[in-house]
Amino acid sequence: MWSHRLGRLRPMACGVEELRQRRREREAEMRKARREQQLISKRLLREDAPGEAEAARAATVLGEAEVQQFLRLAQRGTEEKEREKALVSLRRGLQHPETQQTFIRLEGSMRILVGLLTSSRALLQLEAARCLHELSHSEHPAVAEACLPATSYLLTYLSGHSSDFIELCLYTLGNLIVESEAVRKRLLPQGIVPALAACIQSPHVAVLEALGYALSQLLQAKEAPEKIIPATGIVMVPTHNLLSAGSSILDSTLPQHMLLLMQPGPKLNLGVAVEFAWCLHYIICSQVNNTLLITHGALSTLGLLLLDLAEAVQRMEDAGLELLACPVLRCLSNLLTEVEVEDVGGQMHFKDERVVVALFILLQFFFQKQPSLLPEGLWLLNNLTANSPTLCTSLLSLDLIEPLLHLLSLSNVSVLVLTILCNIAEKGPAYCQWLWPGPLLPCLLNILALSDPEVVGQSLELLQLLFLYRPEASKAFLQQSGLQALERHQEDVQLQDRVHAVCQTALHG
Repeated sequence: MWSHRLGRLRPMACGVEELRQRRREREAEMRKARREQQLISKRLLREDAPGEAEAARAATVLGEAEVQQFLRLAQRGTEEKEREKALVSLRRGLQHPETQQTFIRLEGSMRILVGLLTSSRALLQLEAARCLHELSHSEHPAVAEACLPATSYLLTYLSGHSSDFIELCLYTLGNLIVESEAVRKRLLPQGIVPALAACIQSPHVAVLEALGYALSQLLQAKEAPEKIIPATGIVMVPTHNLLSAGSSILDSTLPQHMLLLMQPGPKLNLGVAVEFAWCLHYIICSQVNNTLLITHGALSTLGLLLLDLAEAVQRMEDAGLELLACPVLRCLSNLLTEVEVEDVGGQMHFKDERVVVALFILLQFFFQKQPSLLPEGLWLLNNLTANSPTLCTSLLSLDLIEPLLHLLSLSNVSVLVLTILCNIAEKGPAYCQWLWPGPLLPCLLNILALSDPEVVGQSLELLQLLFLYRPEASKAFLQQSGLQALERHQEDVQLQDRVHAVCQTALHG
């Protein structure tokens, strides 16, 4: 991702190319760690009527005899109300892990529950599905395995007519999918991907949100890059593992529909967009076929979302904005590691300074309200500036260097800020003229007083670039006791080569 401009310069004691290679390797490691971060979790729908809420909270752990009694009443009760009431009591008991364990240990319990799930009585069917949903939320893998006989029916009901029931089935499947490889092995050949692709055309927002959740759980499976995401022929897998056409994510219409539902505009729903942005994030992180996503317009959609998010901040309509900002920034950052900004400008004007302005509006918002998201925004800025002289020029002409320098005081982002400044400095003398004279050199001298080798190391690389392109800066550095600041790091094994290189450049040019 780094340009080769510095390769034309005269070799130094510690070569600039070697320093840049270290930076590339360090960034690759950091990107890999970020890709592997997952949001594996489970969700629970509990929609008791207001009058039942207190009774639900007071529900106690059920013993074996009570579980058997409620199952028997639900299966063989003489009145439907009695059967429904028994299932409600069982469901409330299943909120407790102890009851869940008791339930799965009882022989025939799941068979009875599946029988009720397939009942022609809608209320019994719904309560049985709610019981399964409580079980799906268990933290014990054995409980998810016990629910395996019900999964085929849950999948079938995704094509039903009740949006509430479809939503419940999707959340239950999502909980089970993330927990159990056995569940995924059963559902994939049975057509879970085409079933999800059909659901995405639902007009109901609640169904779309539930679909996004279930899909994101499926995409986090360890086998997703080989067996779930690939378009046909993208990844070589054994013949017996290949899915039929349309049954992998990239072979289906899901990506196009997801991007359509993420388009900014009056119809954009924040909850739906958040779910599908995370889905897109997991697909991109798989690195299976991101070119296909770019072809479908992923960069354009994400770029427009970035501008829309910045406009929302300016309108003070920022409630929940951070929920969408995080996956959008990650998606853009990861896609831009695979394609140069200068090559994708046609998709969404990524060479347009509006992108830089929008990103700084978001950075200011994060700084004030969501500091944990600052690294996400800076990662994107890093990837935007790495290969784009145009965007580096925008940063300089818009006087955005000083706001960047203010972030150096934050330990969790200082390395990223320094890396972005290196992206600018490496573009050559014309760019370094904007960096010095100015507040940069005093900031770097302050950093040299720190003991963090990663932060100091990145500042040394920036000094090296600055001295190469602006020899006058090295004179100012020496006059401000720069050599004494370097001396404290010359015994550090991780830094001594870079310290020596900076000293040599400062003293001898």
